[in-house]
Amino acid sequence: MPSGVLAATAAVAVLALTATACGPEEDIGGGTTPSAPAGQADGKITIPDDLKDRLKEHGIDPDKWRDGEWKNWDKDKWLREAQDFVNPIIDGLWDPDRMREADEPPENPVDNDISGDDGVTDPAPAPVQAAGVATPYHDNAPEAGKLLFDGPKGPMVCSATVVKDPANPGKSNMVWTAGHCVHAGKAGGWYRNIAFVPSYNNDNLSLAELETAPKEKVAPYGVWWGRWAQTSEQWIAQGAATGGQGAPYDFAVLHVTPEKGSTGKSLEETVGSALAVDFTAPAVPQIADMTATGYPAAPPFDGQKLLQCKDKPGRLSVRQNEPTMYRIGCTMTGGSSGGGWVATGSDGQPALVSNTSIGPVSAGWLAGPRLGKEAEGVYRAVSEKYAGQ
Repeated sequence: MPSGVLAATAAVAVLALTATACGPEEDIGGGTTPSAPAGQADGKITIPDDLKDRLKEHGIDPDKWRDGEWKNWDKDKWLREAQDFVNPIIDGLWDPDRMREADEPPENPVDNDISGDDGVTDPAPAPVQAAGVATPYHDNAPEAGKLLFDGPKGPMVCSATVVKDPANPGKSNMVWTAGHCVHAGKAGGWYRNIAFVPSYNNDNLSLAELETAPKEKVAPYGVWWGRWAQTSEQWIAQGAATGGQGAPYDFAVLHVTPEKGSTGKSLEETVGSALAVDFTAPAVPQIADMTATGYPAAPPFDGQKLLQCKDKPGRLSVRQNEPTMYRIGCTMTGGSSGGGWVATGSDGQPALVSNTSIGPVSAGWLAGPRLGKEAEGVYRAVSEKYAGQ
């Protein structure tokens, strides 16, 4: 596949938050039924007129969607294209119980050894044990958070990172994650009810403590809903739940808005930080180390704790004629997908240079895309869409 097409032309809309990739196509038609949002026992929500029009354009009855269509999936009604973005805020949907219970990452595994593929692949790294981020998380990784969404099997999780917005310096509402955390790729479309929770479980409460914790302890900096999202056209066309298909282009950017309405502060101002994104990071041999951060949810982890792995990166070629990926040793599992990888950028300062995309069936290493012109196209398109807002 030619790599010269800017992903910006694939302006894609995010509809959910999760941790790895979606399940195989035969699983798409199912789905669990989440509980009704808090304060809406009858399960009904108000649908704006413009959203009604867009639903009708896709053959979806707005009343049926309001009364439950958002939680019952039909594999023939996936919303795939940029103009299909539908992610209305459902106040209270992501309450503490639902956040805690969203611990199912979509599958995105690869074989333990894919070093036989063409291209440059270094020997598999030794596993690096994931270490807990010191608490409170906000003091040590203020840009990191959990991404929540609804998929065919119910509430799911991924990880994500607050990044700078070139069009709104110091006031960014942009979040970086993996493409498979917002869109199912060639087998489906956008996920639903996508939301970002910065510094989730900031004080590292135990699972038992979280069961009785108030929302301000679980989400101390609020819940931020995906207002818009884009991923690469390569991920949409070729991305798959297994085998690393589309992985070199597995990135996405969201523009978010607070659940409770504007307080006058952006996400960056609220959390006090945002990472620069470097699309011209040094070659692998010149990078001393990378640090991957995320909320792994697949066993042996429970999705409630923020962890990190630090390792010198190697190279991984998944397929011929596709960009070589970064690879590090790390024992984090599904749920850490989309979490940011930080290294010293080309300007000598810490920057986001990749995100968790794939890992082996048995944990031991992670791989992430090298961010080039396609990723920069997505990033700048989202920034420009909300310039001055």
